[in-house]
Amino acid sequence: MASITFKNNPVTLVGDEVKVGDKAPNFTVLANDLSEVSLEQYDGIKLISVIPSIDTGVCDAQTRRFNEEAAQLDNVNVLTISMDLPFAQRRWCGSNGIENVDTLSDHRDAYFGEAFGVLIKEMRLLARAVFVVNSQNEVVHAEYVSEATNHPDYEAAISAAKDAQ
Repeated sequence: MASITFKNNPVTLVGDEVKVGDKAPNFTVLANDLSEVSLEQYDGIKLISVIPSIDTGVCDAQTRRFNEEAAQLDNVNVLTISMDLPFAQRRWCGSNGIENVDTLSDHRDAYFGEAFGVLIKEMRLLARAVFVVNSQNEVVHAEYVSEATNHPDYEAAISAAKDAQ
């Protein structure tokens, strides 16, 4: 299991760690219009950016960065998943001109968090992580950021998404 800290304090992750070579677990989350969305609905490559909360500095920067990169990636769906309510995600995207990323909420069931092993038990937030899933739904990149308040390795994730094409 991945070992992470949040503000330098160890936290417990619920679920199984997803590793490169694994079949990506399917999940159900909510879109901004409250409709259910699953991994299987996305064709092609999926870059899954996982954040604790869209309204924090690092999460804001991470979502903006992947939004910019998404505009230049062909056949790559960029998904940002957090525990934020869909209403907050929609508001944030509208206020910040985010159009190339699908923001998805795991708030209702924490299904994604448990399936990918990123649910922080103590806070009911998701740990910062990035996954790249190829068109056959195999995990080709998995990063569990060791300190949840740090940035992920953007270049490694983007490179993995390009290589998966």
